[in-house]
Amino acid sequence: MTDGPRSGRQRRRLTATVTDIEVVRQKAFLIGLARKASDLAEAEVSLHELALLTETAGSDPVGAELVRRGRPDPATFIGSGKADELAAETESLDVDVVVFDNDLSPAQQRNLQRIFECDVVDRVALILDIFAQHATSREGMLQVELAQHRYRLPRLRGRGVELSRLGGGIGTRGPGETQLETDRRRILGRISKLEDQLKNLSRSRDTKSKARRRAKIPLVSMVGYTNAGKSTLFNALTEADVLVEDQLFATLDSTVLKLELPGGRDVLASDTVGFVRRLPHQLVEAFRSTLEEVNEADLLIHVVDAADEDPDRQIAAVREVLNDIGAGGIPELVVINKCDIADETAVRRLTRLHDNAAAVSALTGAGLDDLQDAIVAALAAQTVEVDLVVPFARGDVLAAAHRAGEVLDQDHAEGGTRVKVRLQPEDVPRFGEWTLPALDLLAGDGSPARPGEAAPSDTALGERRPASPDSDGEGHETRPDTGDFPS
Repeated sequence: MTDGPRSGRQRRRLTATVTDIEVVRQKAFLIGLARKASDLAEAEVSLHELALLTETAGSDPVGAELVRRGRPDPATFIGSGKADELAAETESLDVDVVVFDNDLSPAQQRNLQRIFECDVVDRVALILDIFAQHATSREGMLQVELAQHRYRLPRLRGRGVELSRLGGGIGTRGPGETQLETDRRRILGRISKLEDQLKNLSRSRDTKSKARRRAKIPLVSMVGYTNAGKSTLFNALTEADVLVEDQLFATLDSTVLKLELPGGRDVLASDTVGFVRRLPHQLVEAFRSTLEEVNEADLLIHVVDAADEDPDRQIAAVREVLNDIGAGGIPELVVINKCDIADETAVRRLTRLHDNAAAVSALTGAGLDDLQDAIVAALAAQTVEVDLVVPFARGDVLAAAHRAGEVLDQDHAEGGTRVKVRLQPEDVPRFGEWTLPALDLLAGDGSPARPGEAAPSDTALGERRPASPDSDGEGHETRPDTGDFPS
């Protein structure tokens, strides 16, 4: 870097791996690329979002340029002539960092830094920097570090004089080559350790998830575009105190709390990291263990910012990420948030556009009661309430019903126990022989009997199992339900 007005400034250095926070806020210049006329509107929206991301990272955007170019230049992305033109502009603005709204190759990044004579980062590096600032939990910090190392690895080559190579072939290797290989091995080793640590944490989360499923407690996960108001809504519903700030990615570490719904039913509610357009795949991969919580959800609460200029684009971006992590098939309840400040026409349009949508204001509390009723209805729609009549002699069937679903009511009648249970649709056929109204009569001995039909044989429901180490001595299995009863 040459001597000049830039070299004398004390500034905050923004990279994917190092953040030295100083008092002086960094000046940033933003650059986007539109390949064709039809991409112009989308590129402008994305560049505006880049400005918000830059502010969240702690820098002040002082200028921006949307470059129109058919294809990226392999060497400088925007072309050498355009790069020289913008370099002169950034120098006049005393810019500290140039932020590209696109992914740059290591070679492009190096070439651009020589032209601009200041730090050059891409969209991935910017978001990694934000995540590094906001991660507070051990798992979150491990995930960010993993993503950073994966980003750095292909950028080791040519990082400066200390890593420069003298040439190729026998007798031409210098100390830079040795240092490069050393750094590469060190980073690969660190990546391996981080992956192992995250796997251990994932196994712990999986154990908790299995316990939740055994307890028949539904999980409701809040998803949505970053800064859509998920944390505010989460706090309003659960009376929690999750950090709420008017900036992107204010919430990075997920929070899970109990939520009591109307009717006394308890569910677990989780607040998750927000999504953005083109969420870097490094982050998706690194945060996959955290996002597994979304995959485990019984219902997704998709929070939409109704006051945004283009909420439809936000919805599409969120659903794209959900599909990427395998959560696209989970039932979804769209919650249209910020209706207190949004245009009424926009709220009505979004409500009509999405089935069973709920319009709320998480800040004022408007519509929250209706939202809770909608959550109850959405969860109920995923289950089937069935009435069973279980003979007194078949305690194993009764125990299986308790394990498989949520027992709503139970009493004793002549010849057997009547049970109202909420089951998953796939579990209903397991209890078909004991289900009303399919079950017409109860014979005096407690066995099911239909006109003209003998009682079901042991091959249909299985023999009453003798006491075993996994039994309580009365035929009630105490082990978790494995799905093999009745066979």
